[in-house]
Amino acid sequence: MNQNELPAVEFDSETLLAQAKHETGLSDFGDPAFLEPFEVLVAGLNAEAKLNAVGRMVQHERVLNTLKNRLRLSEWLRRHPEILQEEIHAPAVIVGLPRTGTTMLHRVLASDQRFFAPLWYEVRNPAPFMDWDITRKDERLSLAEAEVAALLEANPEIAAIHPMDPEGADEDILLLEHSFYSTVPNAFCDLPNYANWLFSHDNQPGYNYLKLQLQFLQWQKKLSSGDSSNKTWLLKTPHHLHFLDTLLATFPDARIIQTHRNPLQTIPSISSFNYNLWVTQADDVDAHLVGRQWSEIFARGLNHALNVREQHQAQFLDIGFRDLLSQPEQSCETIFAHLGLPFTDDSKAAMQTHREENQRDARPTHDYSLQDFGFTEAGIGVQFSDYIENFKSLF
Repeated sequence: MNQNELPAVEFDSETLLAQAKHETGLSDFGDPAFLEPFEVLVAGLNAEAKLNAVGRMVQHERVLNTLKNRLRLSEWLRRHPEILQEEIHAPAVIVGLPRTGTTMLHRVLASDQRFFAPLWYEVRNPAPFMDWDITRKDERLSLAEAEVAALLEANPEIAAIHPMDPEGADEDILLLEHSFYSTVPNAFCDLPNYANWLFSHDNQPGYNYLKLQLQFLQWQKKLSSGDSSNKTWLLKTPHHLHFLDTLLATFPDARIIQTHRNPLQTIPSISSFNYNLWVTQADDVDAHLVGRQWSEIFARGLNHALNVREQHQAQFLDIGFRDLLSQPEQSCETIFAHLGLPFTDDSKAAMQTHREENQRDARPTHDYSLQDFGFTEAGIGVQFSDYIENFKSLF
């Protein structure tokens, strides 16, 4: 993509809101709690992120698309108020540091048809277009396929770090992104003021909007399948580590599965992933800055999680990454027991098929080192000392 040929875009909150209204013909964005973080984000994209022309275009389109999803969601609710009657019962929520097997576990479990899981194309565009027709290929899926192709074209190494599948189960942090209460923007570029705002404010409005989107997706899935029965939602994102108290206030009956692995393996890896996102949209990216920001974010998140667990221990199940790899069936059986579900032969067969069709060695290797991001073994050991002391037996 030739940056000199790209149109200039302007990050202005009022202009973005007006453009979203104009392009959809709609005017109701829903709960106005999104406005403050939205404005902080837009200011950061303008003044802090140091985006190149590609990055400015991509982030402008991402913010605009988020606003348009909010408008469509509000219109769907107006037309179908019964969506608000959908009940979300005892969701299963996978949390843990990135690179601890959360994606693998999420997708393996999601192969069991007793679960609802948010899919990539759904989390990128949770609100269908207003001419949605369940008898035709969903336009949102076509958009997701194009987006994945563009990401991999911009930086093929991303595929070595995280599997990209438009129809695969994916992270509900991308639903939280639609509330503007998420760390998604920080994964793409340098936004310290936005991060500071996020971690110093009550994130309950973001989680309220997450629940609303799950109700909406549940309504869609039941309508598309013709099956009106509720299923257990299977959610997953490391982001919940930072706000477990808010997650449990929103879903008091949630069952949480926390995966564990030595931060020496996980923190440099997630830093590499985010670095590879940053370089697609900004020039002269400082790898040490990426590492410093994300190690601080997850050190704080794990300490928060330790404190929350003290009050809700019965809702947590701990699974080591080592056990996920060495004894996957036993690990899944333990998880199903925690969820109060039988581990059936059909479940085992579906999961085995998924593992066989999604071998890690089918993707490129992911190469990185501690030093690439300014880390040392001793430094990570100190920064994550409380977490390591509590869970080192699972490493």
